[in-house]
Amino acid sequence: MWMVLFFVAFFTSEHLPVTLSTIFYEVGNTWLLAFLYLLLIFLIADIAVLCHLLPKPLLRDNLVGLLSVLGIVAVILILGGMQYHHKYREELTITTTKPIEKPLTIVLASDLHIGYHNRKAELSRWVDLINAEKPDLVLIGGDIIDRSLRPVNEGNYAEEFRRIKAPVYTVLGNHEYFSNVVEAEHFFKAAGIVLLKDSVAHFKGIDIIGRNDRTALRRASVKSLAEGVQGFTVLLDHQPYHLEEAEQAGIDFQFSGHTHRGQVWPLSWITDALYEKSWGHHQRGNTRYYISSGLGIWGPKIRVGTRSEYLVLHVKR
Repeated sequence: MWMVLFFVAFFTSEHLPVTLSTIFYEVGNTWLLAFLYLLLIFLIADIAVLCHLLPKPLLRDNLVGLLSVLGIVAVILILGGMQYHHKYREELTITTTKPIEKPLTIVLASDLHIGYHNRKAELSRWVDLINAEKPDLVLIGGDIIDRSLRPVNEGNYAEEFRRIKAPVYTVLGNHEYFSNVVEAEHFFKAAGIVLLKDSVAHFKGIDIIGRNDRTALRRASVKSLAEGVQGFTVLLDHQPYHLEEAEQAGIDFQFSGHTHRGQVWPLSWITDALYEKSWGHHQRGNTRYYISSGLGIWGPKIRVGTRSEYLVLHVKR
């Protein structure tokens, strides 16, 4: 019953008070995940009974067995919530022969999903984490917005981004298209975030290539975007499909997100099967990659077997 609240919020959130919609999402999403794990446990138990590994009455008409299962699911959700709220700091150093002006520290994050799921107070904590790195540059790999700009605009989330003490660049993700890409672009401007939409920006010897999301009807190829660039190239491409394109275009480093690595086990098995690389460090030829599982999250604030993270990239001569 409680998970029905997710669907209520999904279809009516724009007409409900923001606080009420947030509660509906929180409760509904959590119960959806609880249902998934209850289903898995009972399925495994039934298989074990068929294989004579468990006695038949263990989960049927057995209050102790039922309470044990509910307890296991509750522990999974509690530990998963703790795992989500802990933000992991990943660090990578790349040396280059290309003429950068000085050693640079770049903070990269993806999939913030701010809105009904991740509220302003949470965003403020993330900004503090970013500023603590004293970055020269901040790059966000898409899906800053979740699915609605209403809570973002009403809550003036733009002022939090303006607290970041470095230039901020981003690209569009699929959720910017789900919400309203034109309104998202207005929000980025108000937040002081430079949107790269099939375009290139130059920063102290770094060439930042921002590719439009594959949700768009048209977008430029990596090869065409990389033509003529001379500096150390960082490609922001939200969805990590066709990683060979960056290698063929001579890109130095690609940063992507989108996958969340499934957010929870066993969905992580699905993303691992779907993508060449669904999370972490990767290399093709001379091109380095990092596929982020995301700083924020879509749905319940729970991670099982995955993590919330940001990347600190040092680029040195």
